Amino acid sequence: MPPDIRIRFGRAIRRIRGEQKINQEEAAERCGLHRTYYSGVERGVRNVSLVNIEKIARGLKRGLAELFGRL
Repeated sequence: MPPDIRIRFGRAIRRIRGEQKINQEEAAERCGLHRTYYSGVERGVRNVSLVNIEKIARGLKRGLAELFGRL
């Protein structure tokens, strides 16, 4: 059984953030999210809303399809 989608999504955005060579604080700022919330998304402990998924995609300069394509 694959890991929970929250964990897979978190791993996907962590990889993108790593490719951009930015820390969580910078990523959260770009996304317009609080750093602790963003950290929780990356760790897979937050059940992130569609609105915040869109903010993350825009902040990381990726399309929604690319974010989900990395799961």
